[in-house]
Amino acid sequence: MPAPNLRDLDLNLLVVFDAILRERSVVRAAERVRLSQPAASHALNRLRQRLGDQLFVRTPKGMAPTPRAEQMAGPVRRALDDLQLVLEPDTFQPATAHRRFVIAVNSYAAVTMASRLVARCRAAAPNVQLALRSVGDLDLTGRLDAGEIDLAVTGQRAPAERFDDEVLIEDRYVAVLRRDHPAGRGGMGPAAFASQSQLVISSAGEDFGFVTAGLASRGLTASVGAEAPYVSAGPILAQSDMVAVVGARIAAEFRRAWPVDIRELPFEAPGLSSVMVWHRRLGDQPAHRWLRGIVASVARSA
Repeated sequence: MPAPNLRDLDLNLLVVFDAILRERSVVRAAERVRLSQPAASHALNRLRQRLGDQLFVRTPKGMAPTPRAEQMAGPVRRALDDLQLVLEPDTFQPATAHRRFVIAVNSYAAVTMASRLVARCRAAAPNVQLALRSVGDLDLTGRLDAGEIDLAVTGQRAPAERFDDEVLIEDRYVAVLRRDHPAGRGGMGPAAFASQSQLVISSAGEDFGFVTAGLASRGLTASVGAEAPYVSAGPILAQSDMVAVVGARIAAEFRRAWPVDIRELPFEAPGLSSVMVWHRRLGDQPAHRWLRGIVASVARSA
C-alpha cells in the first residue's frame, strides 16, 4: 500500500490515535477528545485502513499498540504538541479555560501540597482539571518527552538539558513521635533515639542511610519496628512508641491531623528538596507558565 499523503489525511484521526495511546481504551479516548464512542471507533477504523495496520489490539489490559503504532507514538505526540503550542493564545485566561493538566508528584509533594494545589486551581480555574499521578516507578523523562505529563514534582533536579527545573522547597528532616512519648520529654538525645523502634516510611523513595550513619558514628544502632507508607504513618505513630524520620513539612501535616510531636534529630542529616521539573518546549506556553506559577505559589505558602 502506498504511503498516505499528508494532504489526504484527516489530522483529527491522529488526535484520536494519540488519545487511544494515552488511555488504552476507545471509550476513555472518546471522552478525552469529546467524541461519541462510535465516532472514535469509526476514526480508528479509518486510520487503520489508511495505514494498512491494526494499530491497536484488544487485550485483557486494554488496547495494546502494534509495533507500527509504537513507532508512530512519539512523532505523532510531538507533532500534536507543537500544533497545540502554535494554536495557544498569547495569554491564558484561567477563569474561562477548559483544559487538563497531568502532574506527577512524589510522596512528599502528595502530603504537603496536593490538597492545597487542587483547591487553588479549582478557585482560580473552575473548568481546569488536574490529574495527579504518583511518581512511583514512572519513567519521568519518557513521560515528559512524550507529553504524557505536564510537569513533575520530585526530589531530583532536571535529569537532562532538555528539561528545566525550579526548586520549590528546601526542608530538613525531623523526628516524629506520639504526644507524651517517654523519649520525647526534655529533648531526645542519640541514645534515647536509638533505643526506640523506628517506623520506616516505605513510600518515601528517599535514602535514609543517614540515620544509620548518624547513630553508628556514636556507636549506636537503630532498630526497625515497622514499615508503612505516608498515608498510614500518622495513625501508627499516634498509637505506638515508634519514631519516624520525615521532612519537617510532612511532620507539620501529621501534627495537624494526629496527636504527635516533633523533635530535632540528635545527629546531622542532609537537606531535603522539592523540585518542579518540566520539558523546555513548554517553557513559554502561557497555560504552562500559569500552572508552574500556581504550583510554586502553593509550595511556598505551605
